[in-house]
Amino acid sequence: MSFRSRSARSRSVVAGFLCTAMLVAGCGSGGSADDNEIVVGLESETTGWLPGRNLLINYPSLNVAYAVFDPLMRTDANGAMRPYLAESLEPNADLTQWTLTLRPGVRFHDGTPLDAQALKTIYDQYLSIPTSNLLGSLRFVESLEVVDDLTVRYTLTEPDASFPAVLEGPAGWPFSPTAAAEQGADAFASQPVGTGPFRFASWLRGSELELERNEDYWREGLPKLDRITFQVITDENARVASLQSGDIDAMQTLRQSTVRQVRALEDVTTHDFIGNLAGGQLLNTQQPPLDDVRVRQALAYAIDQPAILDLLGGSDLSPTATQYYQPDSPWHSERAEQTWPTNDPGRARQLLDEYRNDPNRSDGKAPGEPVVLEHNIIPDPSVVEMGLGYKAMWEAVGFVHNMHQVEVAVITDTNASGDFMINTSRFGNEDDPCITLRNSFGDPEVTPTNYTNLDDAEVQQHLATLCSTTDQAAREQAVDAIMVRLAELVPHTWTGHTPTSVAARPELQGIPDWTFPDGTPGDGFPMTAVTWANVSIVE
Repeated sequence: MSFRSRSARSRSVVAGFLCTAMLVAGCGSGGSADDNEIVVGLESETTGWLPGRNLLINYPSLNVAYAVFDPLMRTDANGAMRPYLAESLEPNADLTQWTLTLRPGVRFHDGTPLDAQALKTIYDQYLSIPTSNLLGSLRFVESLEVVDDLTVRYTLTEPDASFPAVLEGPAGWPFSPTAAAEQGADAFASQPVGTGPFRFASWLRGSELELERNEDYWREGLPKLDRITFQVITDENARVASLQSGDIDAMQTLRQSTVRQVRALEDVTTHDFIGNLAGGQLLNTQQPPLDDVRVRQALAYAIDQPAILDLLGGSDLSPTATQYYQPDSPWHSERAEQTWPTNDPGRARQLLDEYRNDPNRSDGKAPGEPVVLEHNIIPDPSVVEMGLGYKAMWEAVGFVHNMHQVEVAVITDTNASGDFMINTSRFGNEDDPCITLRNSFGDPEVTPTNYTNLDDAEVQQHLATLCSTTDQAAREQAVDAIMVRLAELVPHTWTGHTPTSVAARPELQGIPDWTFPDGTPGDGFPMTAVTWANVSIVE
């Protein structure tokens, strides 16, 4: 992963001119050194804040979640998993039992203690119930038992080297079981009670969420701010305008074109990040004609990736992707990079012709009939431009391409139901590769997040190795083998690894600099997920 902070430049236009010129967001003021408050613009919000019930894994949600909750485990600057709210996490020899000890003296925002019984109640009554959306993450957990006041033991049904990373996500964000029981799930999801540096103050859905300083936070000297207001500003241009006018103090973006915009702003510091997240098109490998690998390979060979990236904001900002791991990652596979079917329209036509003229073609049509693609994209202007680029490239080699503009909710629903052929999507993250790849390519019968429906014995074999050992060399070999196999099977196409940015007024210090309690540097702000406890206003 790659981080870069770009220093603010001096303002070259006066504030009065900016106020007059600003059409989307009016002049106002965010936080100041006097009131020690800030306003942060997010691209979206979640439906609630109860782990196990609400989806809390997108990057806008993580900005709020890391302020309200403390993860039991977190990732350090070197990519290693370390205890954070936990004091220790130790496995047995075969990785089927993990014993976790909590830090003493930690309390939830309601004053009740964080202890072993709280973890067990959370697991038994919220995380492991049939309706929990964390059952996939916890599918190998057979039980959680209390060992003593501050210690629990997780027993797994099979070895899992990635289990510490599970506890960095929502399954490892303790919340007050007392408050959840008293309020009920619906009310608690709207007013969460965690152990984090900020307490919940108010939430106006679709508009803004306010958090205030937790005066009893277990980490001395944190948080440094008194209040954070998270504003939902879904339109990229409006978010940029709000930052430029002073209505907000910081903002996130996961769009190439917006990264370019905020880099050009006067008196703004951008904190840029390129990680493993990459754009592409999700291919349903069980849906004819995409159930035939020749068709999927033809789609990939037809794509001019730099040209697509230029439509999205610039190939100079986003390195082309060939796999789940960007070139700076220790998991990056040189073999997969060489194996990936890069742009070759002649080869694309050859493979398409083989399928089109096959008397046993899987779509049931007669030899020579057109091969038709049904492609769903979201109605964002840059994404529509991208879709038209795909259309031109795929039709140039002989496909018939039908593009459908649908809302994000339709993409989400059809991914889950399997009722799609091609959906625009993003792939990859900074998680342990066992988690990422098992969730994406585990047995589709028991892995609801295997949206491509790819079922490949070789991939499963290497996944088993990856997830059952802590030997780094063996794990890297397993990831390399999986990446090569995916490059051969093409369960989805790639564009490029996504550049992201947190743009802020220069007085906001500490955005990249959170640390563990012992001073060990943390992993910064991956994919715009900021740890706001360490941020301060320094004039």
